[in-house]
Order: sequence, then structure tokens, then C-alpha cells
Amino acid sequence: MLQEYNPKNDNILIYINGALLPRREAKVSVFDSVVQGGDAVWEGLRVYNGRIFCLDRHLERLQNSAHALAFREVPDSEFITRALFETLRANGMRDGVHIRLTLTRGEKITSGMDPRLNQSGPTLIILPEWKPPVYPPEITLITSSVRRNSPMFLDSKIHHNNLLNNILAKIEANHAGADAGILLDKDGFVSEANGVNLFCIYKNTAYTPHADSCLPGITRALVLDLCRENGIPAREKNLSITEFYTADEVFTTGTMGELTRVSAIDGRRIVNKSGRSTLEQIEGLFRALTETGGTPLPF
Repeated sequence: MLQEYNPKNDNILIYINGALLPRREAKVSVFDSVVQGGDAVWEGLRVYNGRIFCLDRHLERLQNSAHALAFREVPDSEFITRALFETLRANGMRDGVHIRLTLTRGEKITSGMDPRLNQSGPTLIILPEWKPPVYPPEITLITSSVRRNSPMFLDSKIHHNNLLNNILAKIEANHAGADAGILLDKDGFVSEANGVNLFCIYKNTAYTPHADSCLPGITRALVLDLCRENGIPAREKNLSITEFYTADEVFTTGTMGELTRVSAIDGRRIVNKSGRSTLEQIEGLFRALTETGGTPLPF
């Protein structure tokens, strides 16, 4: 499941604090907080047929995360939206695009951990790439030995750039020959995978872990909404890994990969005993939403 380099991205222009820079010139200072301590927040957005999908939800989460980390001078939604439009227009991008939107605490006057050293405001980075959903039709998972941070340590409601917890789980998955690693919470319940939320379907009911130690993902929320609006039972509950082993269907959700079927976990095949695919129904509803929803581009 390793992403491949797309030559179309050779000449992309990247936005950094008001400047549009060629890929090889797009850099931040070694004094920037994202370099010094991973002190930044980020969002992944996708562009479908001239529309940025779920833009308002992503910007709200970005700003809430920045506020929780006590960032100063956080740009408002109108400012960020204009910057997004400018960047996409300069690149001629209207479809098949993924955007990595990052807001760092900004550049420090000298190395150090104290946010009072940040005296020039935040750094806004908009990195658009030609990139379809990155997951194959089916993936395999393993249970990682790495536990997901609880709110006692680093609250997952903050969509921050300190991703070592997730990266360690991905390293384990790579060594095991799986596509991603499942992180359990401090009590041993399933939290999420290293880059995506998790759902299981049992007897035509969709279940997903409570967002206690996992990121309450935007695609996750959309799936719950779509289920409830279309008569598909859906619940949030504590789920053990055994309940995923024995589910009829398992899938992941996220902006990068959309909805992806899981074929096996820890060597256990996921066997659909129900005689129907609820996941296919949900996928159809989600695809229809991406074809109509989103913020239109003004060009």
C-alpha cells in the first residue's frame, strides 16, 4: 500500500504564508515550530469535480485544534478559503486532488519549547497534489502493540502534527506485511487504525468505537449520518478486537482513502455471514454525496 510518486506533481505550486512557490523552493524555516517540535495542526481535504468536500467542517476542526493549542492570530475561514482558491487556481486543479492544509505555531526567535518565542504569527501551508484515494480496494490490518493516546496524555480531539504514535503503529504493520496497524486504547478496546477510523458491520448494523481515544474523523461522522438518514442501524460503542474478527464486514474511513474494505485482521479473514453487503450500500451513499456536496471553486 505504498503510495507511488506522480510525475504530475513535479511542477506544483505550494502556498506558504501568501507566497506561491515551486515544489523545490517551498520551505519553512528551521526555527519554525513544526520543525522544532511538531507544533502544528493540519487537515486533509479532497477536491471532487470543482468542489472542496466538507470544507467548513475541516476549517472548523483546524481552528478548534489551533485554539486548543493556544495559537495566536489564527486566520479565519474566509482568509484560508481565499488562499485555497488561489492555490488551486494557480495549479489548474479542479478534480482528483488531495490538499494537505497545515497551520504551524510559526517561526521562533530562537530554539526552544516556550510558545512565547513565537512572535511572528502562525505559518499557513497549502500543499495540493494530484492524488486519487490512496488505498487499494481491500486492505489487511494487524493489532499494534502501540496504544492510542488517551485524553490524559495527548487529546486526539486536537488534530496535531505529532504523529509518532501513529507512525510507530505503521512501522509494526509494515514489518508484519499488513497495510495498517490497529491501535487499542488504554483499556484494550479498539480505537482506530494508524491513519483511519474503523467500522465493523454485524447483522446489518454498523458499529464504530467511541471517539474517546481516537480522532472523531469527518468521514467517520459522514458515514454515521448517512446510515441514520437511510435506515441503516449505526452505533458507537466500546468494541473489542474479537468483535472485529467476527464481524460480517470491516472497513476504514478517512479523507485519504475514503471507504476501504478490510479483508483480514491478524490473519483472521473477515467472513460475511449475512448474505448481503451493507458496506456496498454505504459506499454508494458516500459516492453520491461526493458527487454533489462541497464548496464550489470560483473558477
